[in-house]
Amino acid sequence: MPDLPEKAFGLRQPRGRLGRVARSPEGRGCLAHQSRQAGVHLIPLESYLLARRHVAAERVPAHAGLAAHSPKPQQRPHQGRYHQCMIKSVQRGLIAAAALALLPLTMPAPAHAADSLPLADAVDRLQPATESRDGYTRGAFKHWNAGDDPADGCNTRNEVLLDEAVEPPTIGPGCLLSGGRWWSYYDATWVTSPGALDIDHMVPLAEAWDSGASAWSPARREAYANDQGALASLIAVTGRSNRSKADKDPAQWLPPVAEAHCRYVAEWVGTKLRWNLTADDAELAALSEAAESCPERTVTYEPAP
Repeated sequence: MPDLPEKAFGLRQPRGRLGRVARSPEGRGCLAHQSRQAGVHLIPLESYLLARRHVAAERVPAHAGLAAHSPKPQQRPHQGRYHQCMIKSVQRGLIAAAALALLPLTMPAPAHAADSLPLADAVDRLQPATESRDGYTRGAFKHWNAGDDPADGCNTRNEVLLDEAVEPPTIGPGCLLSGGRWWSYYDATWVTSPGALDIDHMVPLAEAWDSGASAWSPARREAYANDQGALASLIAVTGRSNRSKADKDPAQWLPPVAEAHCRYVAEWVGTKLRWNLTADDAELAALSEAAESCPERTVTYEPAP
């Protein structure tokens, strides 16, 4: 197997984290000045929106974002303004601290806190239930919609392709993609044509329907079908591997590359837990068996809003 970048193994940067952006004219002054003192240049919002299409392909750590680092200046000609900014920051901190002091000592846990646990324990957390496909139609799950950023002109499919590209494609009018390079982990295959890729729902739409989505509202089914809130929900893979999988669960299908099984099972379980979907007996048995072969694998998921 060739030497692959981290994002080819599902370790790409989380969607939407682009570092600091100067959003408002009144906030730019102090923030920009303090950033210059730290040797960091803020990007304007306009540049942020343009760069969003390409950020997933940049090989930079998450904390670096799109900031450009430069050496610290030898002289600081605006010390007075800097001190004013610092005073304002301290004042804001004191006000915030006073507000916190008025809150109850015991705060409720966040409604959608992420959870991480061993794969075997995650499988045990799935709720068993009998599945039914009565009434299912693919049209019950509206996709693809305008994506996470309607302003970028790209639908969900193209946003995922841009996000998962190991080498970024060229973006033409109407978000037409050409060129680029992707890694399909199901079958360990490099792909250089966007048209040769499918965006796979980790838990297929029909399986989601069987497992509880039949009772959801149309809006929630649309949210599921276009979910970019978790990296595992939508995966760019070769068309042939996606067609081979179809709407099968892990009792019926696993990726043809054995080395991908642990990752695949963990992502399947994480997606079901994220959306509170059930599993039938055969599926649970297959997942439990797979978990025994993946003792080091963990599942991290955040309940869908």
